[in-house]
Amino acid sequence: TAVNVFHDPNSKTILVAAHRGAHMGNFENSIASTKQSIKLGVDIIEVDVRTTKDGHLVLMHDSKIDRTTTGKGKVEDLTLEEIRKFRLKAPYGRISEEPVPTFEEFLEVTKGKIMVDVDMKTDNVTGILAAVKATGTNADVFYFDDDFAQLDRIKELDASAKIMPRARSYQMADSAITKFSPPVVHIDSGFYSDSLVIMLKSHKARIWSNTLGEADGNIRYGNGEAILDELLKNGVNMIQ
Repeated sequence: TAVNVFHDPNSKTILVAAHRGAHMGNFENSIASTKQSIKLGVDIIEVDVRTTKDGHLVLMHDSKIDRTTTGKGKVEDLTLEEIRKFRLKAPYGRISEEPVPTFEEFLEVTKGKIMVDVDMKTDNVTGILAAVKATGTNADVFYFDDDFAQLDRIKELDASAKIMPRARSYQMADSAITKFSPPVVHIDSGFYSDSLVIMLKSHKARIWSNTLGEADGNIRYGNGEAILDELLKNGVNMIQ
């Protein structure tokens, strides 16, 4: 399973993550794109979590709901009831029958079927951990952030929590390893090097990298082999 591979730094299996779910021809951060990720056999789904005005956790990448729903306004200025009146929207105007999902609704769908990378767009760490505990999805979930203080809070509240620090330099990656001994480190392509990979793998960390933007477009339309070869040659073993 993906969970077993995740915990085996020596595995030759490359884990694949769907950014905001499988939302090509679908709706990002939706239950529909979540179910499609599971149907496709993707290993991990990345999801963005924010907190409403009345303290509920919802799936939403932007600080405002304007781009991805039929409504307008900041998530933090709207109650869950207000947000749920609107429907999800795709970039070219297609409208879903689905409202903005809560984090718990999402976890009930993913439970035992796919791993979850939580991109925390909120400092509501206690709420996120409570939702994971309530749904019994601790084994499936890991937490992503470049804010090491926020990752500290997660580990203080749940020592068993899996975290993925984001590093923006070799030095930051080294600090992440020293501070957290994490199972995976998110690296940026700008400082991707043999020495970095050797350092991370020597500490039994898996290596996550993105192919978003132009590279993602090339992969989507069948021209991705060269991009993936370049990415994988140094040892990346988790690709979003």
